[in-house]
Amino acid sequence: MNQDREKQYYVVTQNAIPEVLLKVVEVKRLLAGKPPMTVSEAAAKVGLSRSSFYKYKDDIFEFHENALGKTVTFVLEILDEPGLLSDVLRIIAQCGANILTIHQSIPSQGCAQATISVEVLPSTEDITGMMDRIEQQEGVRSMRILGTE
Repeated sequence: MNQDREKQYYVVTQNAIPEVLLKVVEVKRLLAGKPPMTVSEAAAKVGLSRSSFYKYKDDIFEFHENALGKTVTFVLEILDEPGLLSDVLRIIAQCGANILTIHQSIPSQGCAQATISVEVLPSTEDITGMMDRIEQQEGVRSMRILGTE
């Protein structure tokens, strides 16, 4: 990658990530855990070479790690049911994210789109866990990230 160009970021699901990169993330978790491990110990534990860890450590991180202090905007397709949007907002509040904006379209054919922007605070729980909880909420048909700022 040309160092003069701005970095580009992509959001992909875990299924699309090569195993070596997932192992790098696991080593980073072990390094941050209690008790802390050395790079050699953590890499050996997950079956990764130290050179692979050092090669990729600055290029892969969990979404939550990169989202702190940012605004994440996502779009939901939800069923037109009383209280469903309130349930989604409650999940966001329970996870400690700050809701900045909400826009819901007029329901059509039993569904509506809701665009929600949240600020990810240091006290916010894992943002991917929050998104998983929202996706599993009965009545939520789909969810996708529009972007981060």
